[in-house]
Amino acid sequence: MGRILIVDDTMFMRTLLKNILFSGGHDIVGEAADGAEALARYQELKPDLVTMDVVMPKVNGIEALKAIKAADPAAKVIMCTAVGQEQMVKLAVKSGARGYIVKPFQAPKVLEEVKSVLSAYP
Repeated sequence: MGRILIVDDTMFMRTLLKNILFSGGHDIVGEAADGAEALARYQELKPDLVTMDVVMPKVNGIEALKAIKAADPAAKVIMCTAVGQEQMVKLAVKSGARGYIVKPFQAPKVLEEVKSVLSAYP
């Protein structure tokens, strides 16, 4: 299973994702509340996968994704987006995201996407 960094500006969403991922056997190695913190935590922890909220204060998820991919082109990032943010998802995929999950989170879909990204990319 994967070592995962969870990035979301709300504690509730981080906790929800942490519980879903932990139930799937994954190791949550860290959390970040904004994009700037996400880059620092990524470089410190070297996780197998990052779940990244799109809309956050200071540095948004798209900018954080670009910074992480610039630092590590092999980084595996799954974007977390609300229904109706299709344009942001398209931009995220163009910027290097390997997948996305939609809020409100459904555990089976989250675990399926994480498994898919972790197994599909070396």
